[in-house]
Amino acid sequence: MSWGESGTDPGQFNLVHNICSDADGWVYVADRENHRVQVFDGNGKYETQWNNLHRPCGLYMAYTHHPVCYIGELGPASAVNRKANLGPRVSIVDHEGKLLARIGDPHPGLGPTQFLGPHGMAVDSRGDVYVGEVGWTLWPGLFPNEPRPELIRTLRKFEKVR
Repeated sequence: MSWGESGTDPGQFNLVHNICSDADGWVYVADRENHRVQVFDGNGKYETQWNNLHRPCGLYMAYTHHPVCYIGELGPASAVNRKANLGPRVSIVDHEGKLLARIGDPHPGLGPTQFLGPHGMAVDSRGDVYVGEVGWTLWPGLFPNEPRPELIRTLRKFEKVR
């Protein structure tokens, strides 16, 4: 079974980038270039969407009832809005898409609170958040006038404050 087609209407996609599900039977799809996460039932029926995201690509949620979702958002791809406060960042939302928190400086970089391209997420049993990044290929577009560093991190760990 499959569903969806190209487009911007509910149930249509513009570059699906990740998918996950929860114990309640909901399916969550990162619809990256439509700047949203779409939510479907287990049969592919469109239910709702989460907006106010910028190019969501990484998704993680525990397989439980009413989970929290971690969303990796890319920063602007176009120079016209590169300096806007859009990420890259990790947004944490509840099971209805309500923003709970954000991790990350609003601009790309290699600093301790900055990301280049958060693409993969995981959370361990202690609540520590792991973020896999795509930095090597994004560097020239993010910093066209700066040489690419020889080493660019690809995995970050954020320890839960206890």
